[in-house]
Amino acid sequence: MSRVVIIGAGWLGQPLAQSLLKQQMKVSVTKTQMAGVEMLAKQGIPSFLCNLTTPDALTEQLFQRQCDTVIGCFPPGFRRGNGDEYAHYWGNLVTHAHAAGVKKIIMISSTSVYPNLGQIMHEEDASYSLALNNDTFTDNARILLKAEQCVIDSGLDYVIIRCSGLFGADRHPARFATRLKSVSSEAPANMLHQKDAIGITEFSLRHLSRQVINATTPNTVSKAQFYQAALDIIGSKEPLPPINDLPDKQIVSDKLIRLGYSFHYTNTLEALSDNE
Repeated sequence: MSRVVIIGAGWLGQPLAQSLLKQQMKVSVTKTQMAGVEMLAKQGIPSFLCNLTTPDALTEQLFQRQCDTVIGCFPPGFRRGNGDEYAHYWGNLVTHAHAAGVKKIIMISSTSVYPNLGQIMHEEDASYSLALNNDTFTDNARILLKAEQCVIDSGLDYVIIRCSGLFGADRHPARFATRLKSVSSEAPANMLHQKDAIGITEFSLRHLSRQVINATTPNTVSKAQFYQAALDIIGSKEPLPPINDLPDKQIVSDKLIRLGYSFHYTNTLEALSDNE
C-alpha cells in the first residue's frame, strides 16, 4: 500500500486526502501555517508544516513517514505575482523526494501550458522545449512547463496531470461568470469537476507511470453556454458578460480514457448540477 504525502491541503488537496484516508491509505498533508495544521488535526487528517521556499525539514518529514509517493497539489501563484518561484518549488520538492527515497511524484498541473491557438490540444502539443522562443505560448505557460520538466527529468516515476478549469464544492462557475470581461460562443468550456480531479489523481496513483495526461471533461459546450447554464442552475438573473465569437483551444482527454479512466461526469453540463 502506498504511503502518500500531499504537498498542499487546499481546495483539491484536502478532499483528496480525505478520500484516500477513507480507503485506509497512509496519508499526510502539508500546510504553510500552524493554524492550518491544527485545523486538519481536528478533522483527523495527519499534517505537518512545509514551506517550499525553505523546505529544510522536508526530507526528514518524508523519511519519517516512509513516503513512497508525493502529490504536489499547490497553485503556481500567478495572481499573487509569485509565479517565477513555481519551478524553483518543484526543484526543491524533487531534491527532497530523492533524498527521502520517494519513488513517485504526481504533479497537479494545468492546461494553461498550451499555446494560444484555436485548435485541439493533445499532450504532445506542449513541452518546455516547444515553448522556448515560441510566442504562441504565454510566459505563464513557460513557467508551468519548466516546472513540469523538473519532474520529468527527476529520474523518479511520475504522472503530470494537466487539469482544465476546476469547479465543484464551494467553487460553482456561476460565482465567476459575471466577473469575466466577455465570454465566447465559439470557444469550448474546458472544465473539470472536483470529483473527477480526485478520481484521476487516485487512478494515476494506482495505475499510471511516466505519463503526462490531460484531465478535462470529455464532452462540453461553448463558454457562453456553460456559464449561462451555471447562472440558470442557481436561479441567477444576472446577465452574461458581452458575448464574442473568438475561437480558442479545445483540450481533449482521449489519452486518459484510453489508459482506462472512467469519468464520473462525461459532460460539463451534467457536472454543473453537482455542487456538493
